[in-house]
Amino acid sequence: MLKEFVKSNESRVFETLRELCAIPAPSNFEEDRAEYCKNWFENVGAENVYIDEALNVILPINCENSNKITVFVAHTDTVFPDREPMPYVDDGEYIRCPGVGDDTASLVVLMYAAKYFIENGIKPENGVMFVANSGEEGLGNLKGMKQLFADYEGRIAQFISFDSQFSLIADRCVGSHRYEVEVLTEGGHSFGAFGNRNAIAELSRIVSKIYDIEVPKIGNSKTTYNVGSISGGTSVNTIAQSAKILCEYRSDNEKCLATMKDKFEKIFAEARERVLDLRITPVGERPCMGEIDLTKIERLVKVCKNVIEDVVDVKVETCSISTDCNIPLSLGIPAICIGVYNGGASHTREEWIEKASLPVGVEVGTRVVLDVLKEI
Repeated sequence: MLKEFVKSNESRVFETLRELCAIPAPSNFEEDRAEYCKNWFENVGAENVYIDEALNVILPINCENSNKITVFVAHTDTVFPDREPMPYVDDGEYIRCPGVGDDTASLVVLMYAAKYFIENGIKPENGVMFVANSGEEGLGNLKGMKQLFADYEGRIAQFISFDSQFSLIADRCVGSHRYEVEVLTEGGHSFGAFGNRNAIAELSRIVSKIYDIEVPKIGNSKTTYNVGSISGGTSVNTIAQSAKILCEYRSDNEKCLATMKDKFEKIFAEARERVLDLRITPVGERPCMGEIDLTKIERLVKVCKNVIEDVVDVKVETCSISTDCNIPLSLGIPAICIGVYNGGASHTREEWIEKASLPVGVEVGTRVVLDVLKEI
């Protein structure tokens, strides 16, 4: 039955992907994609679909009286700031478009898995929820998941995100803290006021000290830092009065994340003594994994890995990634992130997916939903 469903919907799957890719959805501006997804669900027969305050599109099935809901998500936002449609190229073998893989292809898989449930009248005893969620990327700061888990506090038993390629399952999460750092100085004329403090120079010292950090390591943990953007100054003959950066640190270990916070705060404190003003604005925080029953995560991994390796000729490996799973994992709720397509160049304008992998992804995603629900 499932293979027939995939075959009969194949052309529609690609049409849905193309239509979604034509709708720009930078983080915090997902309104149009959210409306498209809501209308699409309703057009295939879904009931009780709604858009919440964070722009999550939520389709609950038999969830009314359940405190053991299983949630499946794929995010609507992309990393790209563009507010106009981006180039979409389908050459028959590959589909190329910024954001086509991360996470639009996964979103399509989620939608057609939900369509399978709707058309077949499947209503799991403990309830299932399909969510096209907002705010996964960058400065979206996981707003969609924070809203979902606040609204359904104590009612979600397990969680799976579609947000990767077939070969990867993320069973651990990467926490992060992100800041905008702005340095202010007197500035002045480059010749007449030579010797005054230069905001760019002072900010450069902060960047240099960040890149001198020796990252902590506990067991197999991984910790990183990054300065992602820099701006400031007025002209070539002006001593810069202001300059700013966006920076972050990440770790899949809570203690290492705390250590990095101490190191960054020390750098900021030292810089504050040298400049006219230093403004530190937190712009994002993603939690690490909390106390959790690892056997439940292992069970989810086993179910999903078996499905993927059965349908696709690929060896699946586990890893740490920052995804929507950060929120449930921080709350002690078992959650993993799985892949449902083949592709590459994620977060670049050369992003692509292997066209033939998308219908296969629909089969994988739908089977995962069915098999996971059998286990609860």
